[in-house]
Amino acid sequence: MLAKKTLIPVIAVSLIFSGCAATNAEKGAAIGAISGAVLGKATGNHKDKRIVWGAAIGALAGAAVGGYMDKQEQEFRQELAGSGIDVVREGDNLRLIMPSNITFASGQSYITAGFHNTLNDIAKVLTKYDKTLLSIEGHTDSTGSDAYNQTLSEKRAESVKYYLIKQSIQADRLHTTGYGESQAIASNDTERNRALNRRVEIQIIPNRA
Repeated sequence: MLAKKTLIPVIAVSLIFSGCAATNAEKGAAIGAISGAVLGKATGNHKDKRIVWGAAIGALAGAAVGGYMDKQEQEFRQELAGSGIDVVREGDNLRLIMPSNITFASGQSYITAGFHNTLNDIAKVLTKYDKTLLSIEGHTDSTGSDAYNQTLSEKRAESVKYYLIKQSIQADRLHTTGYGESQAIASNDTERNRALNRRVEIQIIPNRA
């Protein structure tokens, strides 16, 4: 069951970071297709059915998506400058990558006090741009068992979700996933690399009409 749940995100990573031959347009198209799969698949007549995740929030017409996400990206970069959070553009999606040194203590799932102000800045932008869906994704290094790391990553993602809800971010916009140690961005052979792998990411996806 876990393999099925993680298959789409693994494909997403391989598409995003695979060979340089792919153009930005191709990568954007691939990411858009993956995002649709992550959000869920509506069957039958699309005019009559809506995806459950985010069905209650406003939607963007196709032509408006790019400009909406451009403005949101700019505001995130301004609000988070110097915070240590990376703002990454992936087609029409945004990804906020939050490393362990500003998020959670080692082996813990409670949000550190120093992370509150940064999450408040994130919430301020998300409140203004409310036609987006948020995939909150927890990751760990390889220290400990697979089961322990899976549970820890889920708890970390949930902690961020509930903090954002307290900042008046609509719960219908939020979806959490824990990936444990399965999506490392560096080898786990040094403490520095393990710290890179201990992270939370928020994927920000436009809710399309």
